[in-house]
Amino acid sequence: MLDRLSVLHPHFHDKKRHNMQVRVYQESDEQAVIALWNRLLEPRAPHNDPALNIRKKLEVDRDLFFVATLDERVVGTVMGGYDGHRGWIYSVAVDTDCQRHGIGSALLRHVEAALIQRGCLKINLQVRATNTEVIAFYEQLGFEVEEIVSMGKRLYHGEIHGT
Repeated sequence: MLDRLSVLHPHFHDKKRHNMQVRVYQESDEQAVIALWNRLLEPRAPHNDPALNIRKKLEVDRDLFFVATLDERVVGTVMGGYDGHRGWIYSVAVDTDCQRHGIGSALLRHVEAALIQRGCLKINLQVRATNTEVIAFYEQLGFEVEEIVSMGKRLYHGEIHGT
């Protein structure tokens, strides 16, 4: 499964259309993905270290880790997970200069289709309550704010070594 989209990219001044595609993450994407996440995603706890997250994702459902490329440059990511009951979406990121051109929507459609193929009936994702712009983006794609409490528990203390 490969999504393709032709977009006018504001970073390029030639005003020609550029080819965007969504594809499965490849090991050669690692440095570009780490750089993207370091620029865009919130400061993280040790369990959210980009290199660690990539390594862990490649151990489980590696085919639910997608990148968006624009003329071969990694400009977006999304990871999906499925436990046989619910799907989860993580690490949605689109380079700042590429936002508002349909890339985030294409990434989400792509991971959603992959989860549906696995039999997934419901998808969850988490967004910081203060991130109203992103909440509005997800609502446009059919997601709804649910009246539930998200809870977490760290299963480590301090730094994470050797994982």
